[in-house]
Amino acid sequence: MSLLTFNFESEYLNNNHEISIILPDKKRGVEPKEFYRSGKKYKVLWLLHGTFGDHTDWIRKTNIELYACERDLVVVMPSALNSNYSNWPKAMMGFNMYDYFIKELMPLVYGWFPVSDKREDNFIAGLSMGGRGTIKLAVNFPELFAAAGVFSAAPVPFDEIRPGHPCPIMDPTHPRMAQIIENAGGFEAYKASEENVWAIIDKLAPTGRLPRLMFACGHEDHLLYDRYKIFKEHCKEIGLEAKWFDLPGYKHEWRFWDLCIQEALDFFGLEKNDGGNPF
Repeated sequence: MSLLTFNFESEYLNNNHEISIILPDKKRGVEPKEFYRSGKKYKVLWLLHGTFGDHTDWIRKTNIELYACERDLVVVMPSALNSNYSNWPKAMMGFNMYDYFIKELMPLVYGWFPVSDKREDNFIAGLSMGGRGTIKLAVNFPELFAAAGVFSAAPVPFDEIRPGHPCPIMDPTHPRMAQIIENAGGFEAYKASEENVWAIIDKLAPTGRLPRLMFACGHEDHLLYDRYKIFKEHCKEIGLEAKWFDLPGYKHEWRFWDLCIQEALDFFGLEKNDGGNPF
């Protein structure tokens, strides 16, 4: 596998930005010119990190490079700071991660790397904050992704957000949520925005426009598991079919997310090849 760290100045993030990209490797016995000039466009996974992370997390803490190699898959991993994959126009000179992803990162990768821009060849996944970013991007731009994997994250019913809620992401007075809501222009604006994934799913579920969706959570993830189960029941009520991957004995942890990404690659329908280069 080839691993690329790519630096460039981002218009939407207003700073130099760094991403990691895993590229398929040339098999032994194949002429370099034949491989590198083939013109092949590969399937791509857009893989998102969680809070406090960056573009190196998935490489350092899972075997994603091996899994991508087995499936001839390009993997793109951006850095999002703690942005919640949202636009923050008042942060510094503006850090507009939501717009950046769609309007800058995806066109850049399609234009400069051997990646297919066809919907059926594009997949997105992420953990925790990256899971929230994944489902937000997937349901707001369903025409761009064939399937999505949401790990240790689940949409919330905005009508139930209230001060003092035991779940921090449901409490508008929690410092992090208070900033997110203020950034959106107040609670009503937040509720009417692309952030209200629960409502968007309700609207799109009957239309057949949504990507195929996978949700995952460890049973011992005390911050999330109850909310995950509530959303799972809601999906049954609205007739939304999804893959559910929840295991006992796992918390909000990388051991679980390494299992999740393997399960997601199977769910996406990405077949394994002969295993890559032999020794």
